[in-house]
Amino acid sequence: MLSEAAQQAGIDLQLPCGGQGRCGRCAVIVEEGAVRRRSTQHLSAADVEAGYALACQTTVEGDLVVSIPPQEKIERRLKEGKRAAKVELPFSYDIHDQPLRKYAITLDPPSMQDQTDDWSRLRRELERRYNLEGLRIQLAVLKKLGRVLREGEWTVTVVVELDAWDRPNGPPCVIDIIPGEHLESLWAVAIDIGTTSNHVWLVDLISGEVMAQKADYNGQIARGEDVISRIIYASKGNGLEELQSLVMGTLNRLIEEAAQERSISTDEIYKAVVAGNSTMIHLFAGIPPETIRLMPFITTINELPPLRAYAVGLNINSVGRVDCLPGVASYVGADITAGVVSSEMCKSGTLSLFIDIGTNGEIALGDCTWLISCACSAGPAFEGAGVVHGMRATAGAIEEVWIDPESFEVSYRVIGDGKPRGFCGSGLISLLAEMFVSGVIDKSGNIRLDLAGFSKPARSRVREGEHGAEYVVAWADESATGEDIAITAVDIDNLMRAKAAIYAGFSILARSVGLSLADVERVLIGGAFGQYINVENAIQIGLLPDKPFESFQFLGNTSIKGAYMALVSREMRDRVRRISGMMTYLELSADNTFFDEFNAAMFLPHTDESLFPSVAVQGPSDKATSP
Repeated sequence: MLSEAAQQAGIDLQLPCGGQGRCGRCAVIVEEGAVRRRSTQHLSAADVEAGYALACQTTVEGDLVVSIPPQEKIERRLKEGKRAAKVELPFSYDIHDQPLRKYAITLDPPSMQDQTDDWSRLRRELERRYNLEGLRIQLAVLKKLGRVLREGEWTVTVVVELDAWDRPNGPPCVIDIIPGEHLESLWAVAIDIGTTSNHVWLVDLISGEVMAQKADYNGQIARGEDVISRIIYASKGNGLEELQSLVMGTLNRLIEEAAQERSISTDEIYKAVVAGNSTMIHLFAGIPPETIRLMPFITTINELPPLRAYAVGLNINSVGRVDCLPGVASYVGADITAGVVSSEMCKSGTLSLFIDIGTNGEIALGDCTWLISCACSAGPAFEGAGVVHGMRATAGAIEEVWIDPESFEVSYRVIGDGKPRGFCGSGLISLLAEMFVSGVIDKSGNIRLDLAGFSKPARSRVREGEHGAEYVVAWADESATGEDIAITAVDIDNLMRAKAAIYAGFSILARSVGLSLADVERVLIGGAFGQYINVENAIQIGLLPDKPFESFQFLGNTSIKGAYMALVSREMRDRVRRISGMMTYLELSADNTFFDEFNAAMFLPHTDESLFPSVAVQGPSDKATSP
């Protein structure tokens, strides 16, 4: 394939759909040479005539000259500020509730009268002073033990790992030794591996405080924007090794940036707790994820044993422990178990719905005397993918839209306050809601091409385009691309399918335990997605259940916070494990009623209008102005 030839030449082409030919965003121009196009989907006859080809669907048949158009640039909006935001723990921090310790100790040097070996000398004194029975030592530490003891003139700081979740009673193990006395800090990291973005929090275990926060887009995006694309890519050639390398590259860069901010070496970081969905955890550990997408949708493992950093290539102390939190099933992973714990869903005893919407909609329902979960494939539409003018939530993305109820003219807000380049997920939700309540689209999501009652400026925004009916939000002269920015009928269909899948998931999950969404007292929304959407808009399109605003709580990244809580507290780590063990998983594809619920939700806001009493819709005939 042309895409493989480009990679072999050191050219990193973006393959957002994992090389399946579904997205059309790896198009290149073949200037000279012979190729065979396996697919021309997403390309017009004029495109093919001009030499365009999809790199992932084009076979090289000889020497080529190829031009690569500018690829989508990911702006680093996710980068955290220079100072870590204060993170409040829902419990009092106690350094003794986590398993790492530092001990400063001075030894009597050896002599002709005392020729005890270095390790026995150190172990004897640690056991005597700190009651560390059965103490062990890592080989990497043993290799430098003699040198460090003498550099420190027999005064050293020893880093000891007392236990782990899989061996709660020890034995303790020495994982580092440093010359001199250094008890001022003890470093660890909490990590969230999201399909779209990765987050790293650097934590000082002496105080329990988050000292640096770093985030960036997951490097795997270049090989697939959703988990299915990445699973498929991982099954090809060295795809698995490449995907692991890409995510490790992102995480290690973030860890290095956090360490530099605190003026420490990454070797001083002795532990990592990792959360992420099941596919991301498999790819992180280099475990083939193929079975996750194949019936009956089984993971290789839901809870990995503790790993050493060197085994996966994580850039902390090489023998530092890496603890991947447990998931539940193929599509309900550690990001959800960590999120349930950090959301304090189990604290109030009220019936709560916890949701994390990304490329998958992952849902948990219960009061923590019982919990049931499911996942529904929302697709990438809510992250701006699969939409003609869609983009990630970066500079230039339209994030909110308003349609004037009298003139039907459009106004919008752009991330970064510059000219618009496209729509991000929150902007698409806002736009769909505004088009619906103003009557630009009907309950089925069809754009009304016959708007005789609208004013002329409003009518001009509705037209037939290359992808069918479309509605123009920003004209070419006001956009950053020099092209009209519009939402098409195909875009709307993708959004309708995504919101229908999520709402159907809510409904089936509640009904499976004899309840309805009306019985839910709290809706807890985790993930970056929930930080930016307008609740009223989300209810208007039937994405969220129709409840009073005070029923909703937006919690931000609950996955990274859950990893942080498990890092600093044995009790919280055990709670995540208990949650994963008690959570029942409902496979929606095996539920015969999912198709019916999905079809019922494929209308705005729903076929059953009684479920959305707050959504008042007026058609164009009710609010028309003169032509």
